[in-house]
Amino acid sequence: MTGTAITAPSNMRIVVIPAKSREETGQAQRLLRVAAYCRVSTDQEEQESSYEAQISYYTEKIGKNTEWQMAGIFADEGITGTQAKKRPEFLKMIRLCRQRKIDLILTKSLSRFARNTVDSLNYIRELKALGIAIIFEKENINTIETDTEMMLTIMSCFAQAESESISKNVSWGIRQSFKNGNVPIQYAKLLGYKKGENGLPKIVPEEAEIVKEIFRSYLDGMSLRQIADSLNSRGVKTKHKRTTWHSEIVKSILVNEKYTGDALLQKSYITDCITKKSRKNNGELPMYLVKDHHDPIISRADFNRVQEEMARRGAKKAIANKLGKTEQGKYSAKYSLSELLICGECGSHYRRVTWTAKGFKEIKWRCINRIQYGKKKCHNSPTVDEQSLHKAIVEAINEFCTVKDDVAKALRESIIEVLDPNLNGSVQAAQQRIDELAHNIDELIKLATVPETATTAMADIEKFSEEMKTLREFIETEKAKQMTAQRGSDEVDAILKRLENEDFAMTEYDDVAVRQLIEKVTVESKDTITITFKGGFEIRKDLNGN
Repeated sequence: MTGTAITAPSNMRIVVIPAKSREETGQAQRLLRVAAYCRVSTDQEEQESSYEAQISYYTEKIGKNTEWQMAGIFADEGITGTQAKKRPEFLKMIRLCRQRKIDLILTKSLSRFARNTVDSLNYIRELKALGIAIIFEKENINTIETDTEMMLTIMSCFAQAESESISKNVSWGIRQSFKNGNVPIQYAKLLGYKKGENGLPKIVPEEAEIVKEIFRSYLDGMSLRQIADSLNSRGVKTKHKRTTWHSEIVKSILVNEKYTGDALLQKSYITDCITKKSRKNNGELPMYLVKDHHDPIISRADFNRVQEEMARRGAKKAIANKLGKTEQGKYSAKYSLSELLICGECGSHYRRVTWTAKGFKEIKWRCINRIQYGKKKCHNSPTVDEQSLHKAIVEAINEFCTVKDDVAKALRESIIEVLDPNLNGSVQAAQQRIDELAHNIDELIKLATVPETATTAMADIEKFSEEMKTLREFIETEKAKQMTAQRGSDEVDAILKRLENEDFAMTEYDDVAVRQLIEKVTVESKDTITITFKGGFEIRKDLNGN
């Protein structure tokens, strides 16, 4: 069957309906929902006008365009551009985009949008996939256009490089400020101080007393947790006016050198401008110690004693964790004798144990080596009754208090003998001789390369090297001796101060008083102990009360 052509009726007409102009169709089409994103790099006063100007500019620009509908002005003030998570307004804008409530975003430049290349491209691509364009006015880029990917990558890298450059300049400026002794103080976190009229830290008396109590309690043997519990039980407030203390808060006070009037700068640093992660400075960068910057709350002697005690406790804990049971044991804040009672035979600490016999409990102290290994490592260490031990120690402390003035005089005389007033001159002379020998060795090394003088030169180098070694050992020994003597002097001062301010006439055993006054208690035999007081004074006591 063949098809037949259909002939149009002769009266049919085709009418062309012309397309309407954009202006004529604009009111019928949905208006574009346009948002703007603004950001200034710092929260400094001079940036406020820029911040306000950006908001005003975009409000007017969006309002003037008859095809646009305001979808919001999102502005982050004084916030980093390298991390989106720290820009709440930016994240709010992205959420609205994902909810399809924004069609177009206006922003001044790529660096305003983001300085992190990865973040910038990820957000741009995500919004592009949603059909949402971003117009960067400075770079004249519209992200919806197909040929912008390479340009965006390049410009984002420039923006990140600019941020890194700014970060380095800021870091350099901060370090120069440190070198000049300019000390930034975070008063909101520094218990005991407020900003004074002269711009320097001013002591707040009631807060300073809390700081002194914390240092004193730690030196008296209390643990960080015990100090925090004590403050909490009395409702003492932290710097933030809270009544909840934690071990870490207590520790942060004990290790803060600002309480001595000094300030150590650049204790930590930012690893890079993108992550903003802070890292403790373990020598990667120089640190700057500004001494006597402000009035102290704690003496340097007490501060140093706390650091030494903290290191000592930490070392015992580390050993205990590594070896489980050890001859040293581990630090105990509960019983002072766990730290002080020493076996006269093997040098191990004693441990508190409970014996039960015929329904009765007795508290005894036994050598840790003897408990763990029997007679293998400690043959004759006696078991000591706690009541007899406490009684003998109380008697020794009372004896010590009655002769404290004579003891102090004797201790000071012995310390003066050790504290050599000519030490600095001796050490300096030794150091000068070391420098001379080092110079001579440099010259001899040249002669050692010549066959005719090599043998003699090598012999002299060996001789001078031995002399340098001996001189260095002398310097280290003398410095250590002086440090020990100075520490003893500080301990004597601390003991005398306590005896003057407090009544140590003891009627019963007290762990705190024992820690304050006693260096160690040595078990000599089943009948005898030797109590060594801080500073070195010793009293021998009979455990049988004779």
